[in-house]
Amino acid sequence: MNKPLALRTARSVCPHDCPSACALDVEIVDAHTIGRVRGAKDDPYTAGVICEKVARYAERIHHPERLLHPMRRVGPKGSGQWQQIGWEDALDEIATRFTQIEAEHGPEAIWPYFYAGTMGHVQRDGIERLRAAKGYSRQYDTICTGTAWPGYIAGTGMLGGVNPEQMAESDCVVIWGTNAVHTQVNVMTHAMRARKERGAKVVVIDIYETATMAQADMGLILRPGTDGALAVAVMHVLLREGLADRAYMARYTDFGPEFEAHLAARTPEWASPITGLSVEQIEAFARLVGMTPRSYFRLGYGFTRQRNGATAMHAALCIPAMTGAWQHRGGGAFHSNSGTWSLDKSRLTGSFLQKGDPRWLDMSEIGLILTGDATALKGGAPVMAMIVQNTNPASVAPEQQLTRRGLAREDLFLVVHEQFMTETAELADIVLPATMFLEHNDYYTRGGHTRVLFGPALIERPGDVRSNHEVINALALRLGLTDDVFRTNDRDVVADTFQRSNYPALEEVEKTGFVDRERPDAQARFADGFAWPDGKFRFAPNWQGTADRKGYLWVCDPADMPRFADHWGITEETDHEHPFRLATSPARGFLNSSFNETPGSQKREGVPTVFIHPEDALRLDIAEGDAVKVGNRRGSVILTARVRLGMSLGVLIAEGLHKNRSHRGGWGINALTSATPAPPFGGTTYHDSAVWITKAH
Repeated sequence: MNKPLALRTARSVCPHDCPSACALDVEIVDAHTIGRVRGAKDDPYTAGVICEKVARYAERIHHPERLLHPMRRVGPKGSGQWQQIGWEDALDEIATRFTQIEAEHGPEAIWPYFYAGTMGHVQRDGIERLRAAKGYSRQYDTICTGTAWPGYIAGTGMLGGVNPEQMAESDCVVIWGTNAVHTQVNVMTHAMRARKERGAKVVVIDIYETATMAQADMGLILRPGTDGALAVAVMHVLLREGLADRAYMARYTDFGPEFEAHLAARTPEWASPITGLSVEQIEAFARLVGMTPRSYFRLGYGFTRQRNGATAMHAALCIPAMTGAWQHRGGGAFHSNSGTWSLDKSRLTGSFLQKGDPRWLDMSEIGLILTGDATALKGGAPVMAMIVQNTNPASVAPEQQLTRRGLAREDLFLVVHEQFMTETAELADIVLPATMFLEHNDYYTRGGHTRVLFGPALIERPGDVRSNHEVINALALRLGLTDDVFRTNDRDVVADTFQRSNYPALEEVEKTGFVDRERPDAQARFADGFAWPDGKFRFAPNWQGTADRKGYLWVCDPADMPRFADHWGITEETDHEHPFRLATSPARGFLNSSFNETPGSQKREGVPTVFIHPEDALRLDIAEGDAVKVGNRRGSVILTARVRLGMSLGVLIAEGLHKNRSHRGGWGINALTSATPAPPFGGTTYHDSAVWITKAH
């Protein structure tokens, strides 16, 4: 009789690009193998619940297609012709080529490029050490948070808010612009607890009937890009019906006669044709939050991925300031705690080594940059070399055709450090195999909660993979950099960062797995005033103050920004040729392009699809399951039609980043999205594309 496997359970942290950063309990089968992955029950936010894709992590970490050895391209770019090489040869070749390119074109011709494929700070942000010490071109991070964060800070003065666990203490939970069932299931845990224990109402605001909206007491389906119109119309009703807390506003906000006069014209009748909601729906929502002081606004990223996303975030944030919801436990608003960690990452990122003042290149404009656009290049030298970690721009970046054309340049020396042969890795000159989160040490911050968590190395690495930290250090030493920071190991960097940040010692943190950085409740709720010098929330958003605090770069004339919270009608216009609005919403089984290689996620998501309203489908003679082509001036993509109610006429929804080659024709959904920076400080407008749709032939 076979003996059962002797399992042990170890604590870890989900590394993926999600605000929850769930605490995990991982079954360790042996030194090389994991079993089931569960949410940690003793973590108050994770509360034992994780998404299905991470629960199946064994199929990702033990995937037969993982990259295990360095490889050099031996055929044309994208041909799939590779030669296995050793690490020493790979690193020597990279250092030689980088040195040659720097000598010929200057250090700014080299552009390290990364993002949030891991949210561990050591493995994600360590690439900045190399950039700083060599004076390579900087990366202006816009692709995810560029519109959401400024819109929030412009009102409150900082990026922080009410502990999300307090949703369970609310009488009304408003989930605005995020499909939490797909993207952060823990939000639903606490919202549903409020409903069960307190009879709380759950409101979901989105552009189609999502899985989250299906669980709501009130669902509001907006036309894309009209969230600001709903917000100011709600405030009009609050003032008109005496539901605004004028005493609170007088003490804690900049509310005044000019803003009140501004809102006088923003009636539900004005907002109804803009938003697609009825007057009655707008008024019912306004009355619900106006008569429920303990209302919690959970503001997501999705509704900000429009050209007017920053102003939409700010406008939505204004509602709890008008009702005074911040005064009550279980009330107020939350988007991210990413402004509250007080971490000293100077050694990790090498900021003390900064050489010169290199240009900032917008990561969202990678296609323009690599194809030689002078404006995107800031008038400087072309980019001749890149090292890419933690991201897959050939799939994720906007204007995919332009991005691929740039990455495929034969004169671009491209190094990709990856776990799988992604679309970007396929275009590389050298591909390096990377560790996964259970194979290295790191710490993780939770934008969606209050804890900093430690994730230790728990299993042996397969093949000959190396961590991001090790690769950056090894390359730096070959490039002649001598600072001791390039001789550290990942655990040392975690310990050093904690010490510099006045956190407990790593040995103490290891015992529980976390440091709780929850701010006192009164601070989190801004009970004694907001973070601007005068302590007042800004109904007139302070964009310049936001830029000064975060180092944001203006991409528009400040005079063009609305003076007060408002609907700003600058989304990409539909026209006779492009009559539909397209949003590229997240799928349940994928996380950006991560997990689109795992069998469980592929089975759940199936083929790439597009949702279309039945009336639009009938008019265009499109039936369920038809192959359709969706396009605009940037490109076109072939999808399978899914005819469904629960969305506005003239709107298309494509869920998830399937592999480009999963689409007939080989182009993924980001062939349609724009890289034009959104005001005021840049950002990618993934849910703001005007397109046409027709049957594919």
